[in-house]
Amino acid sequence: MTYRAFLIKYSEIGIKGKNRYIFEDALCARIRENLAHIADGFEAIKEQGRIFLSCPEEYDYDRTVSQLKKIFGIWAICPVKVIPDNSFDSLTKATGDYVEEVYGDREITFKVEARRSDKRYPIETPQICADMGEYLLKRFANLKVDVRNPQVRIHVEIRNNAYVYSEIIPGPGGMPVGANGKAMLLLSGGIDSPVAGYMIAKRGVTVDAVYFHAPPYTSERALQKVIDLAQIISAYTGPIKLHIVNFTDIQLDIIEKCPRDELTIIMRRYMMRLAEHFAKKCGSLALVTGESIGQVASQTMQSLAVTNAVCEMPVFRPLIAFDKQDIIDISEKIGTYEISIEPYEDCCTIFVAKHPVTKPLLHVIEKSERKLEGSVEALVEKAIESVRIINVTSSKIYDKSRDE
Repeated sequence: MTYRAFLIKYSEIGIKGKNRYIFEDALCARIRENLAHIADGFEAIKEQGRIFLSCPEEYDYDRTVSQLKKIFGIWAICPVKVIPDNSFDSLTKATGDYVEEVYGDREITFKVEARRSDKRYPIETPQICADMGEYLLKRFANLKVDVRNPQVRIHVEIRNNAYVYSEIIPGPGGMPVGANGKAMLLLSGGIDSPVAGYMIAKRGVTVDAVYFHAPPYTSERALQKVIDLAQIISAYTGPIKLHIVNFTDIQLDIIEKCPRDELTIIMRRYMMRLAEHFAKKCGSLALVTGESIGQVASQTMQSLAVTNAVCEMPVFRPLIAFDKQDIIDISEKIGTYEISIEPYEDCCTIFVAKHPVTKPLLHVIEKSERKLEGSVEALVEKAIESVRIINVTSSKIYDKSRDE
């Protein structure tokens, strides 16, 4: 069957009260934006607790569904037959035509489930289900009713038009991106941070990102790996402004002047300082990292507390209580895992101490950082001035620095 429309269901948006329209508008905008590169003519409009998506005459159904499955805020995607004349005689005949076209002469058990959003409709919901079921039984000898565990649920929704559907495709859930502010993701080439970006975007947060590059200790292939990861997650998050910061000189200064076992913590603190600088410049309200308690030495409770101490804005850690396998499962689902495990290291893994401190004390770390005074300030300023910014979407990459 060729579908010309979808009913898009949402869940959490429905409890937003007087602010619901803000989230519905954000979801409609995200749907239009996400489908624009497939074909012209998609139109998403609000309709009584649903989003109605009309499709152009010619479009790629499979690509459209694939894109919709990446849009946060969508709970379910229902390909529908639209019935403009919702008089009951027209509705029953159109429903029968739908069943014939979709299921043919297959022997199936079914149940009719009706929803009468237009309360002016003269027939109440239980009667619609009973009369519709009776009609289908008379028309098709291959159908049998099973109200407890049917093979097919035939959904009839009566709104401005009537809609019939039997397929419900799960969406990703969450909240539409753009409805809950902006955050800056510290993106590395590992497994965790892309998943953290995906998870925070699922709560409706727009994501920008910062990556700390350390040439020649990290290669251009390591940088490309991060760009590739940003491009994959941008299919879910929307466009990402990726800040590439040259961190080499700062790292070397830390290595030269600070205790070996404190290197990771001090480097992380300088990364957070720089990330916060760019976050404020972009209008972000928080930082986001892929840290999980106890996963590595820099992610113990004590280490996280010392790292947080340099930040003025909140630091969100969506994976904080996740097991590693939980994170891997999500990375495989969203398509980042295979790239994340490519053998190109980032600057966090190049200079790891053999025995890093796991329970750092803030006053001790701050004392070590004072050894950098007089040199690191200029290096930080240089890193800020030389930042390279790339605008990443799922379909293209635009390097702003090439125009400067």
